[in-house]
Amino acid sequence: MAEALSPARARRAPARREALQAAAFVAPFAIAYLVLFIYPTLKLIQLSFTNAPLIGDGKWVGWANYARLLRDHLFIQSVYHTVYFVALTVLPTTLLGLAIALMVVRLSGWLRSIVLACFFLPYILPVTVVTLIWQWVLDLQFGIAQPLLRLFGGSGVAVFKSAAWAMPMVAFVTIWWTNGFNVLLFIAGLRNIPPDYYAAAALDGAGRMAQFRHITWPLIWPVTALVLTIQLILQLKIFDQIYLLTQGGPFNSTYVVVQYIYRQAFVLNHGGYGATVALFLFAIIVAFSVLQYQVLRTRDVP
Repeated sequence: MAEALSPARARRAPARREALQAAAFVAPFAIAYLVLFIYPTLKLIQLSFTNAPLIGDGKWVGWANYARLLRDHLFIQSVYHTVYFVALTVLPTTLLGLAIALMVVRLSGWLRSIVLACFFLPYILPVTVVTLIWQWVLDLQFGIAQPLLRLFGGSGVAVFKSAAWAMPMVAFVTIWWTNGFNVLLFIAGLRNIPPDYYAAAALDGAGRMAQFRHITWPLIWPVTALVLTIQLILQLKIFDQIYLLTQGGPFNSTYVVVQYIYRQAFVLNHGGYGATVALFLFAIIVAFSVLQYQVLRTRDVP
């Protein structure tokens, strides 16, 4: 019996070694994930049921913080403004990135490199530099863009102090800043489309619009779904540009959810309530991201 089992044990030994080696490689990531994500998330959930300050213990208040969300007018405003910002940025920056990528891939040599660098350069700038640039460009007295605004409006506009202009201009700055990353993703997707498809379509008499509709669009759709999902996640977490350009004003017209979390947790020291708002945003991001990606991924494109 022992002799019969020994070959089986011999076969299992390499499998055990491979499993141990795999565990050794995965363990650092698993430990870091547990310590840096799972544990803080569980503590955040626990904190959301208390009235604790940002640092320290508090009393258990149950669902009181969640009930307060429904009555908090400023929180409801911040949700509306965040959704408005998402509407101004996610779809426009995706379509713009695709349009730019379609133009760039038609270029070749050094010209393609220069044009691509021009579009990607803003993305590598830190947000503080980006906001300083656009504060100067749009300055009411000295901004080089004010003549253009006067051409359409008849007079200069302090765009970041106007309730009507502030959020659209923050969205414009965000698109200018981040669109280079979308362009790179789309270019990578377009380069994966075999040129033979276009050659065969051209032989059949298909024009550029027909080629885009029947070849480019269906094959680039997975990349489009990815870009839309990434942009949704990023823009739901908007904070830096808002804080640096408008501080949530004027008259709270650009006040967003992450800024509300910052105010509750770090300014007012309401750690428990701030955790509740943060958990709400986390749940919304997860739910919308998963739903959108699944809908876009399974969509049939004609």
